[in-house]
Amino acid sequence: MNPFAKRRSESVASLGEEGLIAAIRGWLGNATPPAPRGIGDDCALVGGPAGPRLLTVDPVVYARHFDDSTPAAAVGAKLLKRNLSDIAAMGGRPGVAVVALALDPRVKRAWVEGFYRGLAACARRYRVRIVGGDVAEAPGTLVASLTLLGTLGSGRAVPRRGARLGDRIYVTGRLGGSLRSGHHLSFEPRLREGAWLARHRAVRAMMDVSDGIAKDIAALTPRGAAADLDPSALPLRKGCSLREALCDGEDYELLFALDRRTAPGTFEQKWRRAFPRVPLSRIGRFVRAAALPSGAIRLSDYRGFEHLR
Repeated sequence: MNPFAKRRSESVASLGEEGLIAAIRGWLGNATPPAPRGIGDDCALVGGPAGPRLLTVDPVVYARHFDDSTPAAAVGAKLLKRNLSDIAAMGGRPGVAVVALALDPRVKRAWVEGFYRGLAACARRYRVRIVGGDVAEAPGTLVASLTLLGTLGSGRAVPRRGARLGDRIYVTGRLGGSLRSGHHLSFEPRLREGAWLARHRAVRAMMDVSDGIAKDIAALTPRGAAADLDPSALPLRKGCSLREALCDGEDYELLFALDRRTAPGTFEQKWRRAFPRVPLSRIGRFVRAAALPSGAIRLSDYRGFEHLR
């Protein structure tokens, strides 16, 4: 069977990323458990003799996540840091990783060396062991994929689902302009911050912002609710517009919901003591969809990044 469609209606582009993931869930049936033990969260929570573990995978693709202007070492580091951000989003600590490389035979040896040296330097920094992988020929392309295993630092994984009506919405750091500013390469995975948040039971749900808040926040929003976001509260990166902050993606910041019964001032004060150099912004709350105020951001007017669209 030829895998490529001649008509768009028969292709995965007709589904888009979200539609394809939903279809994959259906095709797998009971071969995949519900999230967070299966598809649907930043990491999968898997069991083992030593207790629950976190498992995640992410790729970097030539001409999508990097181009000719990107140093090979930075590509290797970005690959690992994308996965580290997923571990951070569930409050975990990284452990061991395997790397699969699919590449055209013409790829320069110097590029591959730089990639692995950059990956190794990043792994040493975050105390990750690269324990194996695979290399395959893939004419006309260059893709690297990393699978990372992590542990639960606090004994608790924070899933995407868990927020309730009235809960406050927070985000770390600043948003927008990731490509223009170089942040998509220089970002620091929020591992310490994610572990700290996981220790606070008032943090009901959490994820990392990789595709833009306009898209990602849907994964945190309770059924029948809407995110009432305050445009003036969004922490814009210098020179960025509201649209860029909502839609650009590759921010790798933590987006989370805080129990509505928790005093926000006290929580924010604790954060500032723990992380004086990392901004924390209260950007809104979850309300009933029918009660969204007229001045709130209409997320239907924005679109974050979605593969295959």
